[in-house]
Amino acid sequence: MNRPDLIRFLALPLLATAAIPAVAQPPAMTPTQSAPPAGQVVLPPPMAVMPPPVPLPALSQAQDDWANEWLKSGMAEGLMARSKPTAPMHGQQLLNALLDRGRALSTGRVDTADFLEVWALRPAAFDPRPSLAKAIAEDRLPQWAASLTPPYSGYDGLRKGLATYEKIRDTGGWSSLSAGASADVVRARLALEDKSVTGSEPLTAALQRAQRRYGLNPTGLLDARTLTALNVSVDDRIAAIMANMERWRWMPRELPVNRVQVNIAAAVLTVFQGDEPVTSMRAVTGSPTNQTPMLSSNIHSIVVNPPWNVPMSIARKELFPKGRATLAKQGYKIVKTPEGGERIVQPAGPNSALGRLKFDFNNPFAVYLHDTPSRGKFSSYDRLASHGCIRLEKPVSLAELMVASDPSLSGQIQSLIDTNKTQRVSLPSQVAVYLLYWTAFASSNGTMNFRADPYDWDKLLAQKIEASSRRVDPTAVNSTAPAAKD
Repeated sequence: MNRPDLIRFLALPLLATAAIPAVAQPPAMTPTQSAPPAGQVVLPPPMAVMPPPVPLPALSQAQDDWANEWLKSGMAEGLMARSKPTAPMHGQQLLNALLDRGRALSTGRVDTADFLEVWALRPAAFDPRPSLAKAIAEDRLPQWAASLTPPYSGYDGLRKGLATYEKIRDTGGWSSLSAGASADVVRARLALEDKSVTGSEPLTAALQRAQRRYGLNPTGLLDARTLTALNVSVDDRIAAIMANMERWRWMPRELPVNRVQVNIAAAVLTVFQGDEPVTSMRAVTGSPTNQTPMLSSNIHSIVVNPPWNVPMSIARKELFPKGRATLAKQGYKIVKTPEGGERIVQPAGPNSALGRLKFDFNNPFAVYLHDTPSRGKFSSYDRLASHGCIRLEKPVSLAELMVASDPSLSGQIQSLIDTNKTQRVSLPSQVAVYLLYWTAFASSNGTMNFRADPYDWDKLLAQKIEASSRRVDPTAVNSTAPAAKD
């Protein structure tokens, strides 16, 4: 990225986030107000009256027919793994079904009450009633339906990929490969997902493409990890696509123009401008036992030469058992807490676990982006090894990018590091940061890419989608019973 692009990246303002309405409280008694006479009953102030729901017009016969047909498209949107028999609906039942489907496509099928705690990326509230009423009145139901889904190429690519994998499943899927499978068998298996496989190209080339799609080392050999990826069932691939489509529905409909995204599952950080990536770097994210949460926040400052205040969970489990003498030799300090306890601090320096830079953003999990003195992991294809924070391959480059619009800071990050002083640098403009979990995504040519599901979130989320669909989707009828007739 050239210098003008860097400046533009930080100069453009972040989109304002929606404010959370405050809960109305009764007015406090001012010093000039006197208490009510003894025995007098004081009535609380009247509660705010909620406006009545927007009334929905009756559907015409043509709208009724269209709506019943459209409600059959739940599988295409990843709201269910297989089509379910449906009974035609009419009147209020049909309107309720449209409202339910509108909410599911806009903010997700799974209710936030059923989220894991670490799924802290929560969709904004959405009421489909006003827009549905308007669409019925103006006879624009298809346009209303098209406006519900996330307006991103990432979601659209998954929707197309879902149709591809459903077709593979419905035509028999694939069988498990063995380590001794013949070249023809392996080639036929690869061709199911990669239409560019030919009988004349070397098998190693086709295997390398598959390995890149799976985020593996492209050796061109049918090694154990490649065999494992190829033997993931087509049903599990569909579940992964469904889970990722649901996560897209949790995203805001307008993303900040300037943002940093971390794909936790792939351990990659990408800087986006609009909906397009402009630069990326490898990262190290949380191990399966120390999961990095999904969340969004704003990076507000960078700490240069940060000390590490070791979290008590790590101190108790990994450091205190070493003994005080060993900790002292390794440069750690044990300090008293105001409560009378003890905590461990690693002073700033080249050996600090946080390296030379820490990128701070508010979140309830105490995670952040940071440098690291341990560089070896960045050359690995298995980079889920942190305690939950995100270690960066090129932290100085990212810091320079973030301060580029400030003449007093631009080009000075390394100089600040070289002072060996701990100091906090406020960014010229806060930069949005999203920690996301993408295990399925489409390339620009439509080919599906998959990553391992290290936290086992895909199957769990797909199961929650199915359960929610069965519980609230009124278009589904008992699969053993015939569909109702008009």
